[in-house]
Amino acid sequence: MSKEEQLQEEELDIIVIPDDDGNEEEFEVVARFEVDGSDKKYLMVVPVDADEESDEVYAFRYEEDGDDLQLYTIEDEEEWNIVEETFNTLMDEAAEDEEDSR
Repeated sequence: MSKEEQLQEEELDIIVIPDDDGNEEEFEVVARFEVDGSDKKYLMVVPVDADEESDEVYAFRYEEDGDDLQLYTIEDEEEWNIVEETFNTLMDEAAEDEEDSR
């Protein structure tokens, strides 16, 4: 593994989330954000072991208590729509920034 690969791996924000059966799964945090007009915080994660072509992205509302991270599923459709729209806007902006830097 090259130094660059090691640095990239160290910079990944990885969290462990237990599934319904209690098995721990690792997820990479791809975005953390707050929704305008709200004090709620959200994060978007992808499974670490997913293949490159997978487009599985999971969203959670979260609260931090010191070093502890409490995750909550988003069950309200209106809240989900706001989170999805915010995430898509962030991803569009990131893609535009990447194109501008070329």
